[in-house]
Amino acid sequence: MNTSVDKLEHYMQIIGEMGLAFGTKLILAIIVWIIGAWVIRRIVKLIDVAMTKKKVEVTLHQFLVSIFNITFKAVLIIIFASMIGVETASLIAMLGAAGLAVGLALQGSLANFAGGILILFFRPFKAGDVIEAQGYVGTVVEIQIFNTIMRTLDNQRVIIPNGLLSNGCVKNLFIEDTRRVDMTFGISYGDDIKQAKAVLQQVMDNDSRVLKDPTVDIFVSAHADSSINFVVRPWVNSEDYWPVFFATHEAVKIAFDEAGISIPFPQRDVHLIQSSD
Repeated sequence: MNTSVDKLEHYMQIIGEMGLAFGTKLILAIIVWIIGAWVIRRIVKLIDVAMTKKKVEVTLHQFLVSIFNITFKAVLIIIFASMIGVETASLIAMLGAAGLAVGLALQGSLANFAGGILILFFRPFKAGDVIEAQGYVGTVVEIQIFNTIMRTLDNQRVIIPNGLLSNGCVKNLFIEDTRRVDMTFGISYGDDIKQAKAVLQQVMDNDSRVLKDPTVDIFVSAHADSSINFVVRPWVNSEDYWPVFFATHEAVKIAFDEAGISIPFPQRDVHLIQSSD
């Protein structure tokens, strides 16, 4: 009987020592967790404030703050687990294997994710810009992590994966302050070239939206099948590109009509040969 009591006391002593040791580790781990969580909140707040002052793109700003927050908390969890006696090496290996499996399963999404980061970081275009990409022309509505949303000129919504945008050609149409408007006008072979050039110059001079510097280029560009073609290249502020383009075509037609200059159209001569039979 005494032997059984002694064994019970021995086991209780061992359990008590283990409980005391584990309790001490647990208390220390909890203290580290509380302090670590407070430090993480402070660091993330400082990062948030710094990005706000630097005027980082809103989407990139929110994403980076989230990434830093998740990364710091993951490190804190590993530290906490290590302090209470969990084997962290196997835990890290397991997380790495899971990350690799997820990465292989989501290759396309990860490519779009990486493309979104590149676009938001290097900013080849931003919300509000008019771009031409992947066969579409439109205004950028929103740049998300995986996709970019565009609104075309005829008010359709297009969603383009960021992987395609980051690896393909993107034309930012109005990012510069000024643009050159390239137009071609034809006159008939019987019209006076110098008179036509003077009329075109007068049309350009009458439009106040056309910039004086650089000057307007007006050249004969081709002897076409049924016309002499002029290329007209005025410079305008980017926001005036389309208004000037359309207004010039109308003004040139009116000016040519007033000056008696004809705008030719394709013609074909048909010869009929009558047989003597």
